Amino acid sequence: MKSFALIGRLLRALPPEAAHRLTIRALAAGLGPRRRRITTSLSATVFGLEFPNPLGLAAGFDKDAEVVGPALDLGFGFVETGSITPRPQPGNPKPRMFRLTADQAVINRLGFGGRGMEAAAERLAAFRRRDATALVGINIGKNRETEDAAADYAAVARRLAPYASYLVINVSSPNTPGLRALQGKDELARLVDAVRDAVGDPAPPVVVKIAPDLEADDRAAVAAVTQEAEIDGLIIGNTTVSRPPGLTDPARGEEGGLSGRPLMPLSTAVLSDMYVRTAGRIPLIGLGGVASGGDAYVKIRAGASLVQLYTALVYQGPDLVPAILEALAERLAADGFSTIYEAIGADHR
Repeated sequence: MKSFALIGRLLRALPPEAAHRLTIRALAAGLGPRRRRITTSLSATVFGLEFPNPLGLAAGFDKDAEVVGPALDLGFGFVETGSITPRPQPGNPKPRMFRLTADQAVINRLGFGGRGMEAAAERLAAFRRRDATALVGINIGKNRETEDAAADYAAVARRLAPYASYLVINVSSPNTPGLRALQGKDELARLVDAVRDAVGDPAPPVVVKIAPDLEADDRAAVAAVTQEAEIDGLIIGNTTVSRPPGLTDPARGEEGGLSGRPLMPLSTAVLSDMYVRTAGRIPLIGLGGVASGGDAYVKIRAGASLVQLYTALVYQGPDLVPAILEALAERLAADGFSTIYEAIGADHR
């Protein structure tokens, strides 16, 4: 990524959170690439939505819906904003984001910091006045001090559903106390019902984002909920609290969720397992460690209908997006697949 080499070095000379804010400001000022286009050979219909290509920007990059349009212009088929909470909150104390440059990874303990749903609604409404058809997922969460989690998720869903191509119930961030406990069968079913009741009908697709750290019994419980509740898809997965062997960067001991290249084996194994447990009935979005077209293809063969990334952009820059799409198309063709549908779950056949 030659065009990113100098800028990337300058950004990585800054503390991670300062570099992120500068990137958001640059995109908001129109300084990013403008290459939004439809890649016909990679187009897919998922959740009843027509995705121009299967590569999306994961939640966490644009927490407050500040740069939805510029992010799409990087070439993504869809973007996901958030996590968005009902009320503004500062998140965890700084420093709370750490690069593991030697491992091409990041550890964060941000903790759902953001400006809340009203600020996001204002920006999303303005975006939708310009572009009513772009595919934008809205990732929702609860405020840190809230005891009635379902009420918070319902409130954000009700407020932001009019702007969402799909909604994501995020119950897998490791940085909000008690949040991951909501992945239990009864708790998760209650959340999904609350969100469904809040948005009414017609409703955008409702997707649940789970952790790659779930044990087998917990994964079985999530799979059961997908049958019993109206869950349209799963994102697998969020950051991990584990520390895979082989990490060498001095920051590896920081507390928080790990993302980036080292997460690829774990997140893909859980993705594959959930594809089997759900018998391919619902779409899965593969997230965690994607840094190349080959990685995206591995996710698809393991069972993903769509793929997301974020951390790889920190190290490779925006030229990574078209590079992944080109390489993915080549891998599909090399294996004799004429459409992406043919490759989904191919490793299980």
